[in-house]
Amino acid sequence: MARARTQKVGLLRRLPLFLLIWGCVALAMWIPAIYALALDDHDTSRSFFYSGILGLFLVATIALASSNRIPRRGTLGQLAVLLACFTVLPVFLAIPFHDALGNTTFLNAYFDMVSALTTTGADLFPNPDRLTAPLHLWRALVGWMGGLLMWISAAAILAPLSLGGFEVTARGQPGRPVSGVAQSEKVDPRGRLIRVTRTLTPVYIGLTAVIWVLLLIAGENGLTAVCHAMSIMATSGISPVGGLEGAQAGITGEAILFLFMFFALSRLTFSTDTATTGYSRLDKDPEFRIGLMVVLAVATLLFLRVLAGVSEIGVQIDPLQALQVLWGMMFTVMAFLTTTGFESANWDDAQQLSGLGTPGLILMGLALIGGGVATTAGGVKLLRVFALYLNGAREIDRLIYPSSISGAGGGNRRIQSGGAFIAWIFLMLLALTLAVFNLLLAAMGSSFEQAMVLSVAALSTTGPLIELATDVPIRLIDLPGSAKITLCAAMVIGRLETLAIVALITPSLWRD
Repeated sequence: MARARTQKVGLLRRLPLFLLIWGCVALAMWIPAIYALALDDHDTSRSFFYSGILGLFLVATIALASSNRIPRRGTLGQLAVLLACFTVLPVFLAIPFHDALGNTTFLNAYFDMVSALTTTGADLFPNPDRLTAPLHLWRALVGWMGGLLMWISAAAILAPLSLGGFEVTARGQPGRPVSGVAQSEKVDPRGRLIRVTRTLTPVYIGLTAVIWVLLLIAGENGLTAVCHAMSIMATSGISPVGGLEGAQAGITGEAILFLFMFFALSRLTFSTDTATTGYSRLDKDPEFRIGLMVVLAVATLLFLRVLAGVSEIGVQIDPLQALQVLWGMMFTVMAFLTTTGFESANWDDAQQLSGLGTPGLILMGLALIGGGVATTAGGVKLLRVFALYLNGAREIDRLIYPSSISGAGGGNRRIQSGGAFIAWIFLMLLALTLAVFNLLLAAMGSSFEQAMVLSVAALSTTGPLIELATDVPIRLIDLPGSAKITLCAAMVIGRLETLAIVALITPSLWRD
């Protein structure tokens, strides 16, 4: 038994990583195939079943052809594989989607799969009736697999390379393996990846199952429950009913989703193996504390804004309505801070009650801030925000007391100096990337406001922002093909982050 297990692990380490991921995705295609068969939708079932068989055949063929080749690029090579997963793999994912839908172009199908896999959740088909139930399940499942891929990659690939937010606290340079990891990568380039996958996958599946069961108990429809459960864990915001307004679980369902969105605020909610020194407790974690502070502060400001609007038009609001409005603000703020993008059913009611428009700029700001490091959330990340705050506070103290010595601990001193510098570089790279994509989309026919919303939504991986940030929702289906391809590139860059892209195109890092 031990020998068979050793041989199995050895086979996994010899099989190219991209082929391994491709094979898992091909097997996952049989899930919507079985679901479609149960609904007597034989055409859709055949599309997914045959596509899964085709994928497994190609994987087996390429694996046999490359069986004698052993990967030698270490973690940086795995980062290149991660880039290929978000750019090349959606071509395969789009095949059954395009064939089953039948009335859209392959580019639209590819865009939708990139959006799902990067956990952006930009809805190319805003009318839920346009897609059948198996296609809704497939979109949510692809987003869920993309979230799992990022969860694993954060700990197994980005952390050893001091990327993805880890560069703020790590002592190594971004893109270079930290001390001790470089030697282990040369000896066992796949060991850490396999260990992290075995550790995190059961947790990810278990948490998704818990959300699904709780939503079913709350009275949610089966398909909606499983899609919302997968969307919350992946922070993709994909819904088969157009959002929470079409859900049946009501405020109970929203409370369940709100509770599990905390997993996107800090990695310490599910793991301590990537925690920095001094922050191994959740109540001491700066990401978690800043996240809570942002949610409470912004929700309170929005609530006061609604009260001011209600008072201005002379409408009375009773205490129960006030509580519902406050809850809607807290839930929506939490959803956009974690880049999930779900809108509370009470959010729209609050806007209509006060007669005020959607605070799109605030939602865009929340999405750009993003969630925690090593989570499925996108955005700048709360740890980088904390690093910039610490550095700013320290500089103000030095203006008042020029001869003072920082009393922060070792971890905070690291964040105040090198960590804050790297965080500032990342922020400037993000601003530059945002400006580039804004100009490109404007050159392709979008207005300045639309280009800005599209760029922020793609780079922060918060697709629902496209429908909520403007008074008139932007119809992605009407964008030209060049704009869709540009948005695909922006979603991939936003998912991997600009520092990882810079590391991939730096020749000196590949020579090390």
